[in-house]
Amino acid sequence: MKLHLNTSISQKIFTAHGKGYVTVSGERFEHPIVVTPEQVLTDWQPQGFDALDETHFAYFLALKPEIVLLGTGGKQCFPRQRLYHALSVAGIGVEFMDSAAACRTYNILMAENRKVVAAILF
Repeated sequence: MKLHLNTSISQKIFTAHGKGYVTVSGERFEHPIVVTPEQVLTDWQPQGFDALDETHFAYFLALKPEIVLLGTGGKQCFPRQRLYHALSVAGIGVEFMDSAAACRTYNILMAENRKVVAAILF
C-alpha cells in the first residue's frame, strides 16, 4: 500500500509498506529499522519480536521521544512489561501495533510535530 502525506522534504515519513518491507521517504528497507522525523536508524537489530530484550527498548531512551510505536510485524503482539519498563519510568509512551498500523500512526503523529519514534519489525 502506498502512503502519501504533504510535509517537509527533510522529514522522514513512511511512503509505502508491504509484506517484508517498508519504504521511508522513497528508500526501501527489508530489515528492522527505527525512524524519527530527522533520520532512519539501521543499527537497531533485534532478530524478530521473540528476540526483543531490555536493551532493544533502552535504545530509545537516548532519542528522547514522547512516544515509541513498535510495529510488531504482520500481527499485533505485546511484550512483557518488564522489557520496556525503563521507557515507562522515563515517561515515554509505548504502543504496540502491527507494522502497517505503526507506519500510518507515525505519519499522523509526525505531521502533528510530535516527538515520535517508530521501530519496525518484520
